[in-house]
Amino acid sequence: MLSDEFDTQADIAAPAWNQAELQRLMDVQPSGAGRYLAPAHGPTARDVVEAGQLLGDAVVAAAKHVPHQRVTSASMIFSRAAAHTAPLDIEVDALRSGRTFTTAQVTIRQHDSPRCAGIVLLDSGAPDLIRSATPMQQVDPPDRLRPLAIPGTEVDGRDMRVVDDAYDPDPNRVGPPELFVWTRFRDAPEHDYLHTALLTQSSTHWTVAAALRPHAGFGEAMAHRSISTGITMATITFHDEVDVTQWLLYATRVTYAGRGHAQSEGQVYTEEGTVVASYSVHAMVRGLEPRTTSSVTLL
Repeated sequence: MLSDEFDTQADIAAPAWNQAELQRLMDVQPSGAGRYLAPAHGPTARDVVEAGQLLGDAVVAAAKHVPHQRVTSASMIFSRAAAHTAPLDIEVDALRSGRTFTTAQVTIRQHDSPRCAGIVLLDSGAPDLIRSATPMQQVDPPDRLRPLAIPGTEVDGRDMRVVDDAYDPDPNRVGPPELFVWTRFRDAPEHDYLHTALLTQSSTHWTVAAALRPHAGFGEAMAHRSISTGITMATITFHDEVDVTQWLLYATRVTYAGRGHAQSEGQVYTEEGTVVASYSVHAMVRGLEPRTTSSVTLL
């Protein structure tokens, strides 16, 4: 698994990270009226569920709760870390249900303690009245790039290729505050909402690394060692239908970094240049303070 929160140490005791496991974790199952359950993954080197996976859980839960409408956008604040070693309880409350739009509040708990909460917007769809989009930047296509092979990033069945090999653990390699990453999954999920969840899971991966790129002496490999990082808020909007077995380009640009924070904006494009989703991510990036308690803290 890879994210802005990932640990480069191998997950020795955990189940294998593969596409089927990612889908299993995000294909939440009904457990009562307005309630869904996400299974535990198991022990890992760093027992923290990444923000993109939690956001994917919310997308799937809302899609199952309001099956006659399509998830248009989802936004969550991640206020407390969730562990891989216990299941997650997800509550969906339709605040307003209409023929055109439904607004749903989603809360994710673990051990009866809230971990994150957000809002999901669903709609019934409509034909184009107008259509325009930000064009995709010209970057190397995936067939000219090598797969991302940093230890700890591998997920069997997922191929990631970073333009210019810019996701680099070397803290002295500098560049602009942006990352362009091609991603493709090997197997087609059975349901559209699982395509959407897998797309969502990758949207929080790149913000911290992009924020650190312009600054010599700071790099992603320092996360959770000498730098305290984590995703605190994420919003994703889905524009068109998506097929995660086709190459998708995540174009992430950090628009601000300072005061212990980083903010990014991004789009997801098909290889043909069609924008299928947009996202914004807020992250924590600050010096690592000595631990004074063993309790789980903010992501």
